[in-house]
Amino acid sequence: MRISLNWLRELVEIKLSHEELAETLTMAGFEVEDIEDRRTWANGVVVGRVLERQPHPNADKLSVCQVDIGADETLNIVCGAPNVRADIYVPVATTGTYLPNIDLKIKPAKLRGVQSQGMICSLKELGLPSDVDGIHIFPQANLPVGSDVRTLLGLDDVILDLTATANRADALSMVGVAREVAALTDAKLSIPEPGEVAITRGGGNLALKITEPQACPAYIGTVIEQIKIAPSPDWLQQRLRAAGVRPINNVVDITNYVLLEWGQPLHAFDCDRLKSVAGSENLTIGVRFAAAEETLKTLDGQTRTLKTQNLLITANDKPVALAGVMGGEETEVHEGTQSLVLEAALFDSVAIRRSSRSVGLRSEASGRYERGVNRAELEVANRRALALISELAQGMLVQQEIADTRPDPSTWSHSIVLRLDRVNQILGPIDLAEDTGELEAKDVERILTALGCQLTPSGEGTWSVSVPPYRYRDLEREIDLIEEIARLYGYNKFCDTLPEKAEAGYLPLDQELIRELRAYLRAEGLTELIHYSLVKPGEASQIVLSNPLFVEYSALRTDLISGLIDAFQYNLEQGNGSLNGFEIGRIFWQEDGLQEAEAIAGIIGGDCTIGKWSTSGREQSLTWFEAKGILESVFRQLGLQVEYQPDRRDERLHPGCTASLWVRGNRLGIFGQLHPQVRREKGLPDSVYVFQLDVDVLLDSMEQDEILTPTFHPYSTYPASDRDIAFFAPVKVSVAEIEKAISNAGKGLLESVELFDEYRGENVPQGQRSLAFRLIYRSSDRTLTEAEVEPVHNQVREALVEKFGVNLRS
Repeated sequence: MRISLNWLRELVEIKLSHEELAETLTMAGFEVEDIEDRRTWANGVVVGRVLERQPHPNADKLSVCQVDIGADETLNIVCGAPNVRADIYVPVATTGTYLPNIDLKIKPAKLRGVQSQGMICSLKELGLPSDVDGIHIFPQANLPVGSDVRTLLGLDDVILDLTATANRADALSMVGVAREVAALTDAKLSIPEPGEVAITRGGGNLALKITEPQACPAYIGTVIEQIKIAPSPDWLQQRLRAAGVRPINNVVDITNYVLLEWGQPLHAFDCDRLKSVAGSENLTIGVRFAAAEETLKTLDGQTRTLKTQNLLITANDKPVALAGVMGGEETEVHEGTQSLVLEAALFDSVAIRRSSRSVGLRSEASGRYERGVNRAELEVANRRALALISELAQGMLVQQEIADTRPDPSTWSHSIVLRLDRVNQILGPIDLAEDTGELEAKDVERILTALGCQLTPSGEGTWSVSVPPYRYRDLEREIDLIEEIARLYGYNKFCDTLPEKAEAGYLPLDQELIRELRAYLRAEGLTELIHYSLVKPGEASQIVLSNPLFVEYSALRTDLISGLIDAFQYNLEQGNGSLNGFEIGRIFWQEDGLQEAEAIAGIIGGDCTIGKWSTSGREQSLTWFEAKGILESVFRQLGLQVEYQPDRRDERLHPGCTASLWVRGNRLGIFGQLHPQVRREKGLPDSVYVFQLDVDVLLDSMEQDEILTPTFHPYSTYPASDRDIAFFAPVKVSVAEIEKAISNAGKGLLESVELFDEYRGENVPQGQRSLAFRLIYRSSDRTLTEAEVEPVHNQVREALVEKFGVNLRS
């Protein structure tokens, strides 16, 4: 919120400079994001009177003016504005003046051969908005020439751009900020208290019908006649502009002014237009929720299709405004308005938040209602607006109707028990320069009294604290009062205390293992990716959100592979080439309730080699085994033995190039090549491989003692004896099964087994393939002899024949 210090000074005594005040507010939790010193915008600009205007001798669009600024001599100024004329008062930038908004320093100059000794300014050149094409002409008569223009234009002000925390709805008003400044600086408040307004004529044809009292606990409707619509006076326009609000006319400006001053949104309806919409001279203003597919054209010119959560203001049950959000275009105040219905109401914060979000519309009013408007000062704000309308628009109040279901005013202020011991226990010692101490009872009483609380002692070091009505939303518990005490006493006045014994921090085991896994994947050339958990709906097992921000992101992802495929496609389309990446994140699905799990997935399709000179700059596509080798390298570094088994369950993957992964008898995940149909639809290259692993299964396997604390096995110093074995084996028998059978048969002396050849084709029986393995035999305590190796090797051969029915070739 933009805070004008000139306006603030009328509400509270300001003892500090604007820099000191900004620092004080920031330290108290109200961050001042910017200080706008408007005094610099027109420093050196004075009031001048144009005595004479002559056309420029050498330019059709320029004028030569004689301007009196109260100096010994009149100034000769060349001006290009079409509205300059004699006998007007204008702002004049004298020689040496710097105008920061247009980055211009005024110097003596010759314009088309005529000397110019200054510049007659427009409002835009002074940083102010204006609809006039030309210089600014002061409407006042007999202004003292040579006087400072800043007071006349409202530029003798400093604006603080202040941000209030979400729980401080009271600080979204000048009165609320004034109360805060008074409490922080021990200053005197001067908040105006509007008097009672007189209704000049009783009776009338206005009635109220509040069908949703929970959503609208209070509504005040006032009929005002004999309205004269006109521009607002300068002081009002200047305050609105300082707050960032565009002046429109006196009535609308008054509602905006009271919104800024008291934080209470108001809305003015054109009474005649209301009757036209209602179709009757008897007017019933109602509050109800919209019916599905009702429409309303709002003040921004958009016709909005409403939903059942939109709260409406109606005239004889016909929609005329979105309650607490924005008025309707059909009933807005205009230049010909002669009578008004002024609305001052309280709306439920949840109802307004839902209504505002459902139509995608936020306003100054809805922002305040969503945080919570002060229910105790509704009548005060209404009286303030009515008094200003009577004064500035000559309105006559003829009828006022009130619908009020608020609880009894005696309940608006609640009491909280506060203990001094608890205050010091939570906040700790205070810094007393050479010593430390604790907060005393007088400190607590001073701070809370400054906040408007009433303290009643209820024992030694204990009070019953009555909270003011305008703080009823954020002061609910003892800890809230303690926070206020710390905030106003000064966070910087409390001691910095550290624990007596500090222990080195450490990561939980699962986080350490995940970090290792990330490092190994990066070492293999994979880049870590991060995607949103929200995706498009459409899958059977998806969990769909009931209140999504966007329809495109309204369901939770069921796997990570889909996001990686989209990322691969996006990188190709952006010209970044093929992607090698991985992602660790949570996945969600419905199966006997809502389920979620941690998963890790990757996509591999790019050339991992650094230099491509040997292939003439062409990328080499990966084979299935090369991609599988990247995974196996990671598993080997993690100390895991992973088995691969054929798998056909995922329709996105090639049925003949997909394997499920198993570790210690548990399914770990899946690895495979993308299905050709998916590749064609996405425009991807042929060799793209993906994998997805269950992180919980992976961590359980990695948390085994033999992996966390590997056992050292000494190397044998004796030579090895190698044997090759070749045979025809059925294609359906996997190499992993064969290697496992060889290892079991040769255990004791067999050190390793490795496949070094596979052949399918000519001279190989149908449905079989030729495989050749190299077996390494070694003993740790002796050199093996032929007589020791041969029996074991024969056991291996026999085991293969017996278990798989292989046809030995060697």
